[in-house]
Amino acid sequence: MQLRYNYRAYPDASQRRALAQAFGCARVVWNDCLRDRKEAHAAGLPYVKSAELSRLRITQAKRTEERAWLADVSAVVLQQSLRDLDTAYKNFFDSLRGQRQGRKVGPPRYKSKKDSRQSIRLNTNAFSLQGDGTVYVAKVGNLKVVWSRRLPAAPTSLTVTKDSAGRYFLSFVVDTGPDILPEVEAASGVDLGLSAFAVLSDGRRISNPRFLRRAEKKLRCLQRELSRKAKGSKNRAKARIKVARQHAKVADRRRDWHHKVSTQIICENQAVYVEGLSVSGLGRTRLAKSVHDAGWSAFVSMLEYKAVKHGRTFAKVGRAFPSSRVCSTCGFQDGPKPLHVREWTCGACGTRHDRDQNAAQNVLFEGRRIVAAGRVETINACGAPIRRTHVPAQRGETGSPREGKTTQAGVPEL
Repeated sequence: MQLRYNYRAYPDASQRRALAQAFGCARVVWNDCLRDRKEAHAAGLPYVKSAELSRLRITQAKRTEERAWLADVSAVVLQQSLRDLDTAYKNFFDSLRGQRQGRKVGPPRYKSKKDSRQSIRLNTNAFSLQGDGTVYVAKVGNLKVVWSRRLPAAPTSLTVTKDSAGRYFLSFVVDTGPDILPEVEAASGVDLGLSAFAVLSDGRRISNPRFLRRAEKKLRCLQRELSRKAKGSKNRAKARIKVARQHAKVADRRRDWHHKVSTQIICENQAVYVEGLSVSGLGRTRLAKSVHDAGWSAFVSMLEYKAVKHGRTFAKVGRAFPSSRVCSTCGFQDGPKPLHVREWTCGACGTRHDRDQNAAQNVLFEGRRIVAAGRVETINACGAPIRRTHVPAQRGETGSPREGKTTQAGVPEL
């Protein structure tokens, strides 16, 4: 399986200029190739092949006066930008044919130097890990990196990213095998919410930290200062970076907390079952800010890939399953209940239920049933899965690995 490991990088002034030039060249190649394909499509001409674009927009463009500066960056950066465009078109065409799961993917769009995220992608021919703890990037130099943990294997590709807060990150893709944990007997159903972030079927409640809500006061002050700055001024650019850094702190805290909680749940349970939620739909309601602050989608994705990584069972219970209406003791469905009803009594057996804990227990029972039936998700009334489960790529994980479980491969001494 492929995992991604992110590390913070600290380039000096000359390296920042070289990276900015690499970002710009990759963006120009992307836009030029995209423009050629769009113009060919508008003129009714065949789809322009990648080999032709590489010859016209990279090889021959370097010999022209207008694009001679393309030769100042590594050729790998330019070729990878063209490959990324090919991948974007493939995802778009697969989505049109119905061969791609999930949301519909739109056609590729032009990139701008004002985008909040700039990145370049490199293969093993354009970067290497040095013995002094730095990472050599072709035509950039040796970048200083903070190694928060060791790589389990030699990386196969590298992505250098600059975010909206002006921070630089190195993202390594590593091919590694699963890290199977010892088997345990426990299994857990997880009910996600806002008053409590998660309630487990065994009665444990995980409080909602509300990172964004806690930072709102400072964000309001910074946003007010930004709104008072003249557009296009240097002071406005400085104020914008302050706002972006504060938002980055909130996102980093939330991501770190998600990783810690998801790792704990996966380590303590052999099987984990989660109720599927329509986060995009809930994000359009009056609870939108609280829903996005909780970050349910990222948390469920972490549970999913960590279950695959550590040999655990994971399944989603369809969002149409009435987990809050069914009595977990007798199975009687007691009708819909408004959100303000946190406790209720079953009309059939008289059992007093906590709304969230009862829902978590029902998620556990339904998850066991669909796994025993050989499915990965609850089916709807038509007999089709509501949404198939796939194994997502690992997001930027924080924290340190367990002692004695990783090996060092091609990484300098820490």
